[in-house]
Amino acid sequence: MAESEAGNVTPNPEAAKPAAKAADAPKTDATKYVGTPAVGTSKAAAAAGLNSAGPSNTEIDKRRRRLVWVGVTAFLGAWSLAFFRFFLPRTLFEPNTVFKIGYPSEFALGVDTKFQQKYRIWVDRSPDRVFVIYARCTHLGCTPDWKPSENKFKCPCHGSGYDSEGINFEGPAPRPMDRAHVELAPDGQIIVDTSRLYQWPKGQPTHFNDPGAFLTGV
Repeated sequence: MAESEAGNVTPNPEAAKPAAKAADAPKTDATKYVGTPAVGTSKAAAAAGLNSAGPSNTEIDKRRRRLVWVGVTAFLGAWSLAFFRFFLPRTLFEPNTVFKIGYPSEFALGVDTKFQQKYRIWVDRSPDRVFVIYARCTHLGCTPDWKPSENKFKCPCHGSGYDSEGINFEGPAPRPMDRAHVELAPDGQIIVDTSRLYQWPKGQPTHFNDPGAFLTGV
C-alpha cells in the first residue's frame, strides 16, 4: 500500500487478487478425516473409491432377488404342509378283501397262480371241488412258492412244505394253509372273501369241509 502526501491510504489493486482467487476456487469438503472412516458410512465408501448411491438395480440383481424369494416361498410352503399333515389322521388303505376272479370254467385241474401277486391267493381245482388257498405260510407268515415240477408249495423262509392242496408235510409249519371263503355271484363268477378264512388247527377237526370253504358241481 502507498501513502499519499495527505496521509490517506490508497488501496493496492494487486493485494485484492488473492482474495478474489480464493473466492473463485472450487469448494472442497472442509472436514478432514484422520485414519480410516467407519465401515458402513458414506465417508467410508467415498474413501474407498466406491459409489455411495447404493447398488445398481441390474438384471442379475433382479434375478438373484427372485431366486431368493422363490426359495423362501418354497421352504415356507413345505413347512406349512408338514405342519398341517401332522394333524391329519394316518390312514392305511388296505386292498379290497372281496373280489371276483372269473368263472369256474376258466380254471383247469391243479393250481392256478395268476392271482398270487394281486390278491395273495391260489385257485385250486380238484376233481370234485374248487377252493382258494390263502398264500400265507402258517409258520411265520411268508408267502410260499408253487413248485410245479415237485407238485408242492415250498416256503422260501424256513423250508416248510405243503402238498398241492396246501396240507403241510415238511418243515416247521404247524398246520395247513388257510382257505378263503368262496361263493358264486349272480352272474356266475366266483367271489372270494379273504377276510373269512377256514382253518385246520393242529390236532383239531378241519373246517375245510364247511359251507363256503369250497365250490362243488361247477
